[in-house]
Amino acid sequence: MPKVVAMIEQARAEGLNITTDMYNYVAGGTGLAASFPPWASDGGQEALLQRLQDPETRARIVEAMRTNADDWENLYFGGGPGGVLIASVEAEGMKEYIGKTIEQIAQERGTDPEETVINLVLESKNTVGAVFFLMSEDNVREQIKLPWMSFGSDAAAVAPEGKVLEQGAHPRTYGNFARLLGKYVRDEKVISLEEAIYKLTALPATNLKIADRGRLQEGFFADVVVFDPATIADHATFDQPHQLATGMVHVFVNGEQVLKDGEHTGALPGRVVRGPGYGKIGASSD
Repeated sequence: MPKVVAMIEQARAEGLNITTDMYNYVAGGTGLAASFPPWASDGGQEALLQRLQDPETRARIVEAMRTNADDWENLYFGGGPGGVLIASVEAEGMKEYIGKTIEQIAQERGTDPEETVINLVLESKNTVGAVFFLMSEDNVREQIKLPWMSFGSDAAAVAPEGKVLEQGAHPRTYGNFARLLGKYVRDEKVISLEEAIYKLTALPATNLKIADRGRLQEGFFADVVVFDPATIADHATFDQPHQLATGMVHVFVNGEQVLKDGEHTGALPGRVVRGPGYGKIGASSD
């Protein structure tokens, strides 16, 4: 972490406008196939599934999974079989694995952990999502303190109801921002409340060049959040992720109230927000 921070600080000192964002947890979430070396996915999904069925190629992939490579980020090696948790499975008949680690599933199946990963990806046609426990709390705290760090959930906006409850999730989906304000600001005092609010609002709006948002300012869109700093808290966990945060009192979107006393009003005043690059993809240089 110190090496990465030093590289960014040097680049910023040289005039590059580099900023970062993070979620406040010690585990990342992505597809289980991220356990494989990049070359295994060359040519797309069908090519990957074909390689996983070839004994010689499987052996190469297993060896790569067991090696701490320096030319790709080996998430599986970083987490280990006990640190890779199945979060979601689209394939029917495999949902029993949600919430279990690769180590547990391998023991149930009587197969090596690496072979278990390959088989799960094959059997599900690469529709398994996983959580990889890779980070340390100390690094999370140090990242939060960085002046150019903002915060993002890296998750879709979902509600804990219906089919959503049939799958797992990363707790960042429900708790990232409340966790910052409750755990790291109020309880641990890693940064001040004022700095946290700036990093949740004006800083990311500026970074993304989103006009007229991110501040309580005349002429800006009236996106207003009212929360109780004494009670705001996250409740989602890796074992029980579908838990809403508490302590959020009122929310206004484009001037219309969507949350009143902690309850949704049913209003849907949101709109698409576009940055300055919208419509420029593929445009000519003139």
